[in-house]
Amino acid sequence: QVQLVESGGGLVQAGGSLRLSCAANGGFISAYAMAWFRQPPGEEREFVAAISWSHDTTHYADSVKGRFVISKDDHRNTAALQMNSLKAEDTAVYYCARGPTPSTSTRGYDYWGQGTQVTVSA
Repeated sequence: QVQLVESGGGLVQAGGSLRLSCAANGGFISAYAMAWFRQPPGEEREFVAAISWSHDTTHYADSVKGRFVISKDDHRNTAALQMNSLKAEDTAVYYCARGPTPSTSTRGYDYWGQGTQVTVSA
């Protein structure tokens, strides 16, 4: 059973940066796509970014293009989300997920982390 554990969330001022990490325990990510989703307060979970197993395909939500970068390190069995130029509207709980393809839908992933809170102050 794969367990995904996110870290790196916190409170940051608008315009600042944060780097989220996702560690996979009990399983490997090298043959899988990884993704980040987020759930703002009172809203549904939404897609943020995804990367294919081979690293050659990435997808980003329009709202984060040019500001966020997704990556995965197969040797360390981790995924990351570098978030720059943060805005108040980026405030949410961020979740990492593992699946067979870099889908933009939550239905495309079978393992999820517990989430990490990111709060951006205006």
